Amino acid sequence: MSLSSLCKRVLTGVLAAAFAIGAAGCGGGDGANSDKFLNIATGGTAGTYYPIGGAMAELINKDVKGVNASAQATGASVANINMLKEGRVELGIVQNDITYYAVNGTEMFDESGKVENITALASLYPETCQFVVLESSGIKSIGDLKGKMVAVGAAGSGAEANARQILEAHGITYDDVNEQFLSFADGAIALRDGTVDAAFLTAGYPTASVQDVASQNQIRLLPIGDAQADALIAKYPFYTKATIPSGTYQGFDQEVKTVSVMAILVANNKVDANTGYEVTKAIFNGIDKIGMAHSAAKQITKEGAMKGLDFIKVNEGAEKFFKE
Repeated sequence: MSLSSLCKRVLTGVLAAAFAIGAAGCGGGDGANSDKFLNIATGGTAGTYYPIGGAMAELINKDVKGVNASAQATGASVANINMLKEGRVELGIVQNDITYYAVNGTEMFDESGKVENITALASLYPETCQFVVLESSGIKSIGDLKGKMVAVGAAGSGAEANARQILEAHGITYDDVNEQFLSFADGAIALRDGTVDAAFLTAGYPTASVQDVASQNQIRLLPIGDAQADALIAKYPFYTKATIPSGTYQGFDQEVKTVSVMAILVANNKVDANTGYEVTKAIFNGIDKIGMAHSAAKQITKEGAMKGLDFIKVNEGAEKFFKE
């Protein structure tokens, strides 16, 4: 055998050994390095979902053997559903109304069709629907919005769908208002500057953008009556009744009845029943630690974990945990 052939055979053997070692290190074997990876889709790094998802990942890594979890910054609910559908993540924090549209193939999922590979692990906390006006406008009810300029949320967003549905429950369509498709941050600025009469948002309260308006102007939140809330819930089962406490915003000392959607934790079909059980157990046994990550997470409870999930199948492992 020539020296050249010998060198080639030695090099081939070395590369093969290196590949085998690398495959084992990447989870190819059954040893200590064969962790299951769970990527949690959250939202922007400045938002609510990201720190909550990070706290969840820490609890999962601490308490679930053989699982390596991490939180990913994303474009939030709609993006998270699409990532779950495509298998790019295994878990995601999403609004339950967006999830409803996904499993039914409506609203922003009308063209792409139903998403059939997702289940719910738990409801987390409410994201409250808020119609905000300036006290000086004289607007005191949603019925008073007829003929007014209303920021209803970004076009095609979950918030915009909420605004449209709530107006509809009060007998109002976009034909009756001058709708402005602005995000709630831009809508709040427009309200503060007087270029819209009302701004709508769906978010946990107190909401920073509304606090900013209230620090410079006296505001009012418009209530949703029981009859309208019942009609909404009957037609759209993702809504739940909510009350914004008096004093939530500076200068506005009235309790306001409204509705909320829920932030929920969703999994795709890569998360089996056993993993679903262990993940849910780790999260809900560590609720206090999640509450330290963001104030909104302090509203997460075991008692409310099935709230607003009537329209979606619950992961069998999560269901087992809550029944225990």
